Amino acid sequence: MATKPSVGRPAAKDRALDYVKRQVLTGAFPGGELISEGEVASALGMSRTPVREAFLRLEAEGLLRLYPQRGALVVPVSSEEARAVLEARLVLEQFAADKVIGRGPAVCAAVFERLAGELRRQHDAAANSDWQQFLEADRTFHLVTLEESGNRMLSDFYSSLRDRQMRMIGDSMTRDPQRMATIMVAHRVIAGALHDGDDDNAREAVRAHLSSTTRALGL
Repeated sequence: MATKPSVGRPAAKDRALDYVKRQVLTGAFPGGELISEGEVASALGMSRTPVREAFLRLEAEGLLRLYPQRGALVVPVSSEEARAVLEARLVLEQFAADKVIGRGPAVCAAVFERLAGELRRQHDAAANSDWQQFLEADRTFHLVTLEESGNRMLSDFYSSLRDRQMRMIGDSMTRDPQRMATIMVAHRVIAGALHDGDDDNAREAVRAHLSSTTRALGL
């Protein structure tokens, strides 16, 4: 008789990978910081071996740079990369807003309901100082409009920016304690413009939001 796969706690290497990647993406391990296998292993209550595997995986993803006997450097997001991501987002998000509004009031109303749900999730996360949940809701908020644009290729490309976006927003929040509140205000303006089918206001709201992010990152 075949044995059923065990369903329980994730493998140590998966827990280590999830933990370290989450710390990097949310800015808890900021760019330029040197982290050690021993510190992470101690925090997770495991041996160094699965942590080493996680470090190797994240080095392959470009998030860490390993130094034998010293640890792993969290690779900072370069100014050039940050600007490139923000420029790509401006083009994609303004395009998506145009397309959603062009699909008519019914689609705008449906998109607004989804955006309102993500705004509530952001509000709850901010109230609990839950950065990870806030960042996930932030990413989903913007992805909603891309998904509803009707262009699958562009929404897939936008999704591929996920890790870079999370790192940049996490970095901006570590620089500015009020960043969560600022982001939510901007999101309400974007959602309102889409609800009203106001193309000019929607495009300007997206531009203003990304300009604010640019300033928060010191670019």
